[in-house]
Amino acid sequence: MIEVLAKLGRGPVFLAGEVLECVITFTNPLSASSTSASSEMLAWASAQIHCQFHASENRVSLPPSDGSKHDVQAENETVFVPNRGERGQCILSTPPKILFCDLRLDPGESKSYSYCETLPVDGPPSFRGQSVKYVYKLTIGCQRVNSPIKLLRVPFRVLVLHGLKDYQFPQDEAVAPSNPFLEEEEGLKKDSRLADLATELLMVATSRRSLHLYNISNTRGKVGTFCIFKTVYKIGEDVIGTFNFSEGDIPCLQFSVSLQTEESIQEEFQRRRGQPVSFTVHARHQESCLHTAQSSFSLPIPLSSTPGFTTNIVSLKWRLHFEFVTSGESAGTCLVRGSQSEAVTWTGVEHMEVDTFSWDLPIKVLPTNPILASYVSQFSSTNSITI
Repeated sequence: MIEVLAKLGRGPVFLAGEVLECVITFTNPLSASSTSASSEMLAWASAQIHCQFHASENRVSLPPSDGSKHDVQAENETVFVPNRGERGQCILSTPPKILFCDLRLDPGESKSYSYCETLPVDGPPSFRGQSVKYVYKLTIGCQRVNSPIKLLRVPFRVLVLHGLKDYQFPQDEAVAPSNPFLEEEEGLKKDSRLADLATELLMVATSRRSLHLYNISNTRGKVGTFCIFKTVYKIGEDVIGTFNFSEGDIPCLQFSVSLQTEESIQEEFQRRRGQPVSFTVHARHQESCLHTAQSSFSLPIPLSSTPGFTTNIVSLKWRLHFEFVTSGESAGTCLVRGSQSEAVTWTGVEHMEVDTFSWDLPIKVLPTNPILASYVSQFSSTNSITI
């Protein structure tokens, strides 16, 4: 029996273009209850990154693919197919790397190997939608002598920030910031600089603030104004907006604001022409606001959500969806009891005619620092298997 343990060095979330590093340890455990311990022999081990694409048959119409033949591969074959038994199509993969050949482990002995690979910048981000899914995995295949191949899969999340692949690093390393007390490998140095560059680009894009004012009105007149200071955010930020109903001609009884994503399939891949898009609500605020002069809301963008993106099959966009309930008549109040010399009590009317209308405001949502996103990731940095 051999235990195989794979551990991602920095967490399960990465930016496209970064270097993924995984330490894979092979151990021949020494059991205290075992009376006869023997050496174990592994023929080979290999690792590869791949992205699996899966689409809903009810929503997406895809051309036939020849890649499905790998799913029925016999387990006793010696060919390393990382996506064997996986649903969907393998749309992206890195070249496989051999970790070792003919490894012998004595009882209690273990050997560790480091796997490093740059994540492709031209792939889609990790996404689990209602119509399609993009899932990234690091698959480690190993085989004992005269035994079937065993696969250890390590899922991880990929964030895509457009513009990184077009950036040219300076050729003169002397002018680049560095720590003279640390000796870094070239790949790790570039990877660190890539993460710093991404953080800087995100900070610049999401820190710009300018006042955006919108008039809220229906067919009968003005309801109020809405104010928001920016329309570009990172996942993990809060979307904050304010309302001013004091200048409105039509009383607003209630409003709700929903933070939504709009998942739409490109026209050539739609199962039915003109099929509706899919909406997902990530946060919602609702408030009764009769006789309220000003109000506000704060909606958090979950760190686990996917920033907006577009591929040849699907596009994901973010928006704020507003719904307003306004009075269809004069919003007067009813005096129940009292006189000029006594205290008075006011109460709302029992029945009131209302009008409803909605409004959508597009916003842009970008990735964030992958280390920050790792704190709420559903994936584990460590996975293991016994062969």
